[in-house]
Amino acid sequence: MINFDNILFNIDISPGIPRPGSLLVAEPFLREQYFSHAVITLIEYAPGGSAMGIVLNRMTGHPLQSLVGAIKIKEPIPVFCGGPLSCDRLYFIHTLGELLPGARHIARDLYIGGDFNTMVDYINSGYPADGLIRFFIGYSGWSENQLDTELRQNVWAVTDLPDPTSHILTGEEDTFWHNIVRSLGPKYRGWLYHPQNPHAN
Repeated sequence: MINFDNILFNIDISPGIPRPGSLLVAEPFLREQYFSHAVITLIEYAPGGSAMGIVLNRMTGHPLQSLVGAIKIKEPIPVFCGGPLSCDRLYFIHTLGELLPGARHIARDLYIGGDFNTMVDYINSGYPADGLIRFFIGYSGWSENQLDTELRQNVWAVTDLPDPTSHILTGEEDTFWHNIVRSLGPKYRGWLYHPQNPHAN
C-alpha cells in the first residue's frame, strides 16, 4: 500500500553540504515573508560560521531604471529582493566574469559585483541581461551556527549550481522554486504539492 503521508509530508531528507555557490531551497512549509518558496545562492559560508546569500526568485516590482538613473535603455530590467538586510544597497550576480573589473568569484562561472560604471555601460549598450546578470536589493544573512542549525532542522535543501549556471539568472517567483525542486529528484516530489499560499488548496 502506498503511504501518501510519507510522500506528501516527509521532508526529513539529508540537506547536503553547502559551499559558496550552493543553492538553498526553502522547504514548502516555510512561511517567513522573505523566504517562502525561496531559492538562495550562498555567497559566503564556512561550517559553524556566519553566512551570506542572495534570494534569487523574489521580485520587487521595481525596474532597474527606477533605481539607477544612469540606466537609459527603455526595456525594463527587473530587480529582485535578495533578502531583508541592507535593503538600501544594490547587488548584482552575473556570469560576465572579468568583463566587469573587480567582480568577486563565487563558484564556477558565477560572480557578484564588479565595477559599477562598467555594468551601467554594459546595460546601456543593449547587451542582454536575462541569464547573464541579475539585480537585487538587499541580501540574506545568518549569524554563527545559525545556518547549520536550520540545515539540521530541514529548513533548507542544498543543491549545486545547475548546468549551465545561467539557469539561476532567469525565471522568477514560485515557478523558479518548483523548477529547482524538480531538479532535486524524486525524493522531493512531495514538496511540489504544497502551494506558496496554503489557502490555494
